[in-house]
Amino acid sequence: MTGKVLTLFLVAAALAAGLAMYYLQVYAFYEDVPENDAEIVLMRAGEDTAEPIPFETFEGIDADSSPIRYRACFSTEVSLEAARERFEAYPDAAPRVAPGWFSCFDAEAIGEMIADGRAGVFLSEANIEYGIDRVVAITEDGFGYVWHEINDCGEKSYDGTPLGEDCPPRPES
Repeated sequence: MTGKVLTLFLVAAALAAGLAMYYLQVYAFYEDVPENDAEIVLMRAGEDTAEPIPFETFEGIDADSSPIRYRACFSTEVSLEAARERFEAYPDAAPRVAPGWFSCFDAEAIGEMIADGRAGVFLSEANIEYGIDRVVAITEDGFGYVWHEINDCGEKSYDGTPLGEDCPPRPES
């Protein structure tokens, strides 16, 4: 009888721990980004100047637990063609998967639009945190998506590769 009780206790504890970890990863650390706190800017091509773009219907989430958890969705009057002419493109960007409950951000669909040219990705802010860039995708149907990308210096920093001369020194923590 003692073995059954112990087994039941271990299974219940493992299940509770698993559910707690799932909740913490998917729900607990995220906070809504209020629309009145949001500003969407894009870097002008060939310049070090950011330009705010008009937007509506903003939804955003962020978490302090990781610099790459930021996601946002919005609609804009800026056309994809105008954005391609005016703003700095961000090559090889791939949207990161958002929690399932944040339904406006479908990373797979956004990635498909980028791959087939129905969306373009542009630099919003370089090194928003060391090694992390904020990027914005604008689609041909007037929607926009924001997420954070690990840049080259960030990848080198996180995998232990020497940074080289192209990367700024890492800030002291």
